[in-house]
Amino acid sequence: MPDFVPVQFTIHFAFVFILLGFVGLIWSADRFVIGAAAIAKSYGIAPLVIGLTIVSFGTSAPEVAVSIDSSIIGKGDLAVGNAIGSNLANIGLVLGCTLLIAAIPVKGNLLRNEMPILLGLSVLTGVFLYNGYLGFWEGLCLLLLIFPVMYYLIRQQQIAIANDEEIEIEGEDLIQDLPRSHAIGWFLLGLLVLIVSSRILVMGAATTAEHFGVSTLVIGLTVIAIGTSLPELAASVMSALKGHHDIAIGNIVGSNIFNLLMVLSLPGLIHPPSLGNIVFIRDYMFMMGVTLLLAAAVFIVIRRKKPILGRITGLLLLLVYISYYLVLGFAQS
Repeated sequence: MPDFVPVQFTIHFAFVFILLGFVGLIWSADRFVIGAAAIAKSYGIAPLVIGLTIVSFGTSAPEVAVSIDSSIIGKGDLAVGNAIGSNLANIGLVLGCTLLIAAIPVKGNLLRNEMPILLGLSVLTGVFLYNGYLGFWEGLCLLLLIFPVMYYLIRQQQIAIANDEEIEIEGEDLIQDLPRSHAIGWFLLGLLVLIVSSRILVMGAATTAEHFGVSTLVIGLTVIAIGTSLPELAASVMSALKGHHDIAIGNIVGSNIFNLLMVLSLPGLIHPPSLGNIVFIRDYMFMMGVTLLLAAAVFIVIRRKKPILGRITGLLLLLVYISYYLVLGFAQS
């Protein structure tokens, strides 16, 4: 048992800690975003900028918290698994399930702006992971790319608004008018619970991995990745059902961009992990494959008179995701 886990910490308590960690992360991330967005609004920052920065970051806050905590205690492979697994889950599971529930119209700006960025960052990630090691300079490069990427996306949205294009602000329901003192209170409380919940979750995950004889990388790719993607699943399904189609896809693409820039960069900066070639050959390739499948689907439908992603695309994405789990299961058997 790892030295940071108390001796009396059994597998039964590990499951409870994982559950409590997920609940705490999801609740605290929501409070954290509401508080931060309200603080930003109270200082006159435009809702568009808040949606593309604070709200986009907030959807990845659980992954970021887990990445920091696991990297600090030397479990960087769990953080890398969380980033790659979350991107897989966001497209394969979240978007796949959403498309099975409701067809989603696609606008041209997704193909022009967000999708090329996601594809480019995915390719760059592959270059960094090819040798089975994520070092300090690779992590720093990914982290610093946040600034030009955010500037570009905000600028493109401003141009679209100037051209009278219909733009939905991501996470608009989270940008609330609150007294600044209340906003700061929610922000600090959310941050505190986020930190505590991530530590509880990582402790439970590490103990579970040891008990079942699997690596923390696999736990990050599966249990942690699905759990930290639950906010995206809930937000995307509800957005699609309510007709907020831009947000349904924007949540996923934006979250995946943040996962690569922040969640994946942190273990390299804090405690560079040795991952082995299997991360590139198996996990990264599936992540890249499902990203390319989504990009191809968007490219095909955007040329139609009524560009819509529907159940066929959703089923294909879900099948790729299930196939990945089958490959992962055979590798562990």
